[in-house]
Amino acid sequence: MNIILHQPEIPQNTGNIGRTCAATHSSLHLIEPLGFILNDKTIKRAGMDYWDKINLYRYINFEDFKEKNPNAKIFMATTKAKKNYCDVEYREDDFIMFGKESGGIPEELLIDNEENCIRIPMYHDMRSLNLANSVAIVLYEALRQNGFPDLEETGKLHNLSWRNS
Repeated sequence: MNIILHQPEIPQNTGNIGRTCAATHSSLHLIEPLGFILNDKTIKRAGMDYWDKINLYRYINFEDFKEKNPNAKIFMATTKAKKNYCDVEYREDDFIMFGKESGGIPEELLIDNEENCIRIPMYHDMRSLNLANSVAIVLYEALRQNGFPDLEETGKLHNLSWRNS
């Protein structure tokens, strides 16, 4: 899977998302401008020591991304969407895009992609969820639909063994 962050602003969110991408072997695509420097200690701390395990790509803008990924099927996560994130079918090579924390994906991009706009249901008085949480929710649904490809499901304890094993 591929996660796109369009102009992320908070390094801790991007660090946490990077860690999730590393744990799921998903690629992380960052569209500038970023609200931080990638070698900032806060982003490294949030991503722990996983940065060398991330397939990381950077783009100067959305047009640069589209030029380098011309056939990308992009689902755009937005609170403005009519369609629930569980109501679409994801393929292993799809892209799921999330906007910046303060404003989401620009409406200029959403308007041309209504069919691929998705939302996470939430109580009507809430504006949005945390970006890192939103990525995890949608990414794991996409992975579930594809049978959690290449992800280990061992269920092993660290020091003991399950009694019925």
